[in-house]
Amino acid sequence: MRIITLNLNGIRSAARKGFFKWTGRSRADVVCVQELKAQAADVSPEMREPGNFQGFFHYAEKKGYSGVGLYCRRAPDRVIEGTGIRDIDGEGRYLRADFGPLSVISVYLPSGSSGPHRQAIKFRYMDQFFPHLEELAAEGREILLCGDWNIAHQEIDLKNWRGNRKNSGFLPEERAWLTRVFDELGWVDVFRRIDPRPEQYTWWSNRGQAWAKNVGWRIDYQIATPKFAATGKRVAIYKKQRFSDHAPLTIDYDYKID
Repeated sequence: MRIITLNLNGIRSAARKGFFKWTGRSRADVVCVQELKAQAADVSPEMREPGNFQGFFHYAEKKGYSGVGLYCRRAPDRVIEGTGIRDIDGEGRYLRADFGPLSVISVYLPSGSSGPHRQAIKFRYMDQFFPHLEELAAEGREILLCGDWNIAHQEIDLKNWRGNRKNSGFLPEERAWLTRVFDELGWVDVFRRIDPRPEQYTWWSNRGQAWAKNVGWRIDYQIATPKFAATGKRVAIYKKQRFSDHAPLTIDYDYKID
């Protein structure tokens, strides 16, 4: 079972850059996307159902902002839009698809980099989302959360960690929160379980020559319940083409959807 996640930084922009041609060749079972920056009326039939995929979306109320989606090769048994938490759902940040005993969720945590106001919103989101993660872990299902969490967890997860200790995305409070997600709730960072190497990044600033010099951050994750995480076999960050300021993160699982 192949799962891909990518922050598109605009679905229309990614489409123009060849994202859907690439996914058609990817042999993925599920593709999780974030930051649609679009409403339903902006999504063409080709974007809605590219190739053999069926698309599902959770749009933000604000136009041209946020939004998440799931592309599924097999029709899900159930799709759940939102968490039921008003602050989170108004920004279109959560979409879940159930396949038998497995749930795959596309999730997009806020960025706090634009200023103190957005950082306060990010902290509030984290406070509200943690109990939801606790509830998910207690469901007894196999669950995979894919997406842009806007937090680099450890020093190994970004190039210039010393210079970013006071910046959103690498604040001590953010990192400690993610540690609690793993250590207290039992969720597993599947990429790091398989690949312990440094300089494995999924996002690069558009400033300077961050991409060319690989001055990046690993802020895109596939985070799973322990039993499902243990089926993860291969990981890849695709960098031959650029569809966004993020790169697609692919993980293959030894798991079959009935």
